[in-house]
Amino acid sequence: MKKTTLSVLAMILSTMSMAQTNPAILKWLQNNTVTGTYYKSGSSTALPNGILVNCQKVEYSSNWVYVHTKGVPAYPTGPFLDGNPSVASDQNGIFKFPLNPTKNTGTLTATSGGNIGLFINGVALFDFRDGVAWNNATNALCGGPGNPPCPGGPMTVQAWNRDAIPAEMGGFDCSKGHPAMGNYHHHQNPSAFKLDIKVVSTICNLYDADGLYTINTSAHSPLIGFAADGFPIYGAYGYRNADGTGGIVRIKSSYQLRSITARTHHADGTDVADGPAVNATYRLGYFREDYEFIAHPGSEDYLDASNGRFCVTPEYPAGIYCYFATVDANHNSAYPYVVGPKYYGNVTALKVATVTETTNVYNAPTGITENDWKQMELNIVPNPASNLIAVQINGLASKDYLVELFDLAGKQIYSSRINKGQTIAYFDVQTLYNGLYFVKISNGAFHKTEKVLIKRD
Repeated sequence: MKKTTLSVLAMILSTMSMAQTNPAILKWLQNNTVTGTYYKSGSSTALPNGILVNCQKVEYSSNWVYVHTKGVPAYPTGPFLDGNPSVASDQNGIFKFPLNPTKNTGTLTATSGGNIGLFINGVALFDFRDGVAWNNATNALCGGPGNPPCPGGPMTVQAWNRDAIPAEMGGFDCSKGHPAMGNYHHHQNPSAFKLDIKVVSTICNLYDADGLYTINTSAHSPLIGFAADGFPIYGAYGYRNADGTGGIVRIKSSYQLRSITARTHHADGTDVADGPAVNATYRLGYFREDYEFIAHPGSEDYLDASNGRFCVTPEYPAGIYCYFATVDANHNSAYPYVVGPKYYGNVTALKVATVTETTNVYNAPTGITENDWKQMELNIVPNPASNLIAVQINGLASKDYLVELFDLAGKQIYSSRINKGQTIAYFDVQTLYNGLYFVKISNGAFHKTEKVLIKRD
């Protein structure tokens, strides 16, 4: 009995120690009070959906972490202007990830349709595909809404598979996401279109420019998710060199568009059923097979064929294999976008119905460290302002923040919040007098104040 008790105690101490150090346990954004919002087409007022945002529970054992989520982000979802009738709905899912992911030393596993990972706010990650392909027998698209089924059924791999990013651009919301039968997800880097250097969608002109995080070109990107094999996913920027040296650079995909005008062969030379000619309708990049992998020996800021590399990060100082949400020089999404077309690691589990082993529950602290607070960057735009002030965190908000607007006398004019998993708060200042005001952002023991000028001609 004594030996058994000591064994149990040792296991508890071991798992407690793991929770203190393993980012796969620590980094999920937890929430059980805040509910989400969504936009309807034609209205700039966000409506409540009554669904808890982010992750509701994180539990772990010696080998696994289980994340409970409803799959809805803290930032508003919608509208989806391509006629998608779906809205983000409660997924009530449990996702299982290994605490010590391993490299696949055999034949790599291809990513598939549906969930291939999870962002730290509990939102699903999909790969490049949207379920539509080319049927050369009919010389037309097949699969997906509005098209006849593809030969062999939806699980059969076709020769030419449509890329969701260019094909469904009109249906992504400002945060670059959309739902599939209620399962809201991102195929790509989950930051707002409007914040890209070259803006390729006008949807943010009508609705808030919010997302999971904002790209900061001068800091290592935050850890934003985990793939189905358990390896972490980072944003667009990291250390140039795998050992953590070389400064901060954009981490680049090694895939590029092929120089082709006819779709007759894959990049490896395989003769396949012909796809449509490259033209204005089916432009280069419309299908995944339009890309080829080009290795960059000696350039550590280029990724491997799975869109990752082994490297040092702030969360993993000893190094680990990491995927990156790749973008181009204009911060537009770059194929293969996050993970794929094959996983680097062993995919052992992802979504499960129940937790069948004894676990510990991890309750994330609500405060923030002084060091994290000092490193937080705040942008207030425009400044001077005339009608609207946007207060945006540069990076990722892992805690909840109170945002307040004060006049020179110290009177609070407005208050708002940036909840964890959001980046932005707005103040409508059309009715305020010209003059100097102060924006204060706070969390617990820390606060930061910035000046803002309201000026109208």
